[in-house]
Amino acid sequence: MRTIDRYILRQYVKVLVVCFFSLTGLYVVIDLFGHLDELRMVAEKQGSMPALLFEYYGARSLAFFDRTSPLMALLGATFAATSMQRSNELAALMAAGIPKYRIVAPLVAGAIVVSLLAAANRELLIPSFRDKLMRNSQDWHGDAKRDLDPRFDNRTDIVFTGRHTVAAEQRIIRPKFQLPPEIVGFGSQLIAEDAYYCEPKEGRPRGYRLDVVEEPKGLSERPSLYLDGQPVILSPSDTDWLESDQCFVVSEISFDQLAAGNAWRQFSSTSELIRGIHNPSLDFAPDVRVTVHARMVQPFLDVTLLLLGLPLVVSRQQRNVFVAAGLCVLVVAVFFVVVIACHTLGNGCLMPPPLAAWCPLLIFVPAARLTSKALWQ
Repeated sequence: MRTIDRYILRQYVKVLVVCFFSLTGLYVVIDLFGHLDELRMVAEKQGSMPALLFEYYGARSLAFFDRTSPLMALLGATFAATSMQRSNELAALMAAGIPKYRIVAPLVAGAIVVSLLAAANRELLIPSFRDKLMRNSQDWHGDAKRDLDPRFDNRTDIVFTGRHTVAAEQRIIRPKFQLPPEIVGFGSQLIAEDAYYCEPKEGRPRGYRLDVVEEPKGLSERPSLYLDGQPVILSPSDTDWLESDQCFVVSEISFDQLAAGNAWRQFSSTSELIRGIHNPSLDFAPDVRVTVHARMVQPFLDVTLLLLGLPLVVSRQQRNVFVAAGLCVLVVAVFFVVVIACHTLGNGCLMPPPLAAWCPLLIFVPAARLTSKALWQ
């Protein structure tokens, strides 16, 4: 790496860091004013307001970076190029015989690194902080009651409903599981006081343990139910780890998938989404398949956005930093409108999910090739 490459990269990193902390700080201030009372109440229980803010907004800063990384990569390159133009550094470099592509190459390389960091953040860091990201200031410890939307188990045809859920305990309050006609021997529904999600261990399957079962009556006299050799409902009559008023509903739907819904999908890694698509108990809508393909395409879209926006500044020799920012905003607006429109068509089954994710790339790559031609001359 030559001295000029290191210099341009330093300029890019400086602008990128300023953009990140400025935008993140603005987001934190605005969000904090809206949730200050709730966070103060949580801090009184937890004992330290600074520690709470670091924990609360630290996780949200990762999600904020994931959403804004394409914009920040473009802004960093644009402002770095504009700054060099205003100080006549760009003209001096070109007068010294350095071609324009040698000046632009470090900016493109920096944007590629930012895109890869965003992908690593999306696949590694955000899933590890999923519990914190799925909770808000009103339910930071996960002990508040939340409504439960009905969820259908595609393997057993059981409909999971209940009055409320408590995330910290992975508990369903007043569960009412609707049973299909194919399941005989347990009536049309299972009603209990509570249901707890249980991970598989020691030969026990994954599912939900119902405590203080109210319906059906005479639970301890009913044998466990199997379909195609697979357990569906385990009864205390032949399951030694269940009490007389308990039963166990086997399901591959985790508590987060049951209670969190779209939030679980948003903060899960691509590998987890793929496993969810192949989960026989889940029947994800096309939007999850669009999301999986979109994550694979995202690094290419980030670089394409840079090659669309940067030539508008460099080729026009635009020295006004605010005009450069305006051009970036215009390019970003058009870019994301097209991306959102394609994803919406895929979510609504009007376009195949793979095509919905790749279509923006097919649209903008030729345009980026034309607009970036001036950068390599």
